[in-house]
Amino acid sequence: MAENVTAGRGRYYQQLLEQCRGLPPLKTAVVHPVDALSLTGAIEAAKAGLIEPVLVGPEHKIRAAAAAAGVDISPYTLFATEHSHAAAAKAVELARDHAVEAIMKGSLHTDELMHAVIAEPAIHTDRRMSHVFVIDVPSHPRPLYVTDAAINIYPTLDEKRDIVQNAIDLAHALGLARPRVAILSAVETVTEKIKSTIDAAALCKMADRGQITGGVLDGPLAFDNAISAEAAAAKGIVSPVAGQADIFVVPDLDAGNMLAKQLEYLAGAEMAGVVLGTRVPIMLTSRADKTPARLSSCAVALLRARCR
Repeated sequence: MAENVTAGRGRYYQQLLEQCRGLPPLKTAVVHPVDALSLTGAIEAAKAGLIEPVLVGPEHKIRAAAAAAGVDISPYTLFATEHSHAAAAKAVELARDHAVEAIMKGSLHTDELMHAVIAEPAIHTDRRMSHVFVIDVPSHPRPLYVTDAAINIYPTLDEKRDIVQNAIDLAHALGLARPRVAILSAVETVTEKIKSTIDAAALCKMADRGQITGGVLDGPLAFDNAISAEAAAAKGIVSPVAGQADIFVVPDLDAGNMLAKQLEYLAGAEMAGVVLGTRVPIMLTSRADKTPARLSSCAVALLRARCR
């Protein structure tokens, strides 16, 4: 791997790479990698031993991107398609036929890729699909798992149950044996005026009854109570989760997206992310993500897939 790819990366990013050492790379359909960022990210992930790229998209555009980036794509399989829509469909077809083990978003919109995923039941599981951001904040001693900030807009209670379980399972795959799960709201008390507080209370009772397993849940918790033991103590909150949460379950996509991006742009956080609830992990990297963020997502996907 080129030295500048890992320069300045956080401690948790390095830990993820170390956990991946010795694991066979994921054969990954890289969808529509027609710009330098998405193509270079895939190539660097291959050099790091995280993925074996299968490039899917318009051949002339992929080769033009390779020439512009100065990278050699001759070692990799290329499936030529007419356009990005066809590339998404082809990648999902490869996953359905067990020809690849993962899917990685290139230079196309998330909804275009996910439309193809939703249209193919063979790669679904009995869980609701959801996305988890794994976030390394320089000022915080542990990584934060934020879900769902990318797929489910206004999830129902049943959908939130799957969102929570998906995140717990991912935390297990990344080495966290019993993650602490904060169900977030604007306040820490249950009130019928704020639906997310009622959902939080119901999710905690679901965990008590074995409908959610593998983690310790509490909620509703405001973000300050979930992240800061001092804030929790000031409000008299006694909880095994408050002040030391690992997983942060947001009420809806708006809240999650804003939380994740605030951490990235104001707190200097480093982001990785993966879609769960499918038979193969799906890396929904942002089109603006640089190579290190793409490698982080590849590492998360590899650990999740090999754990399964």
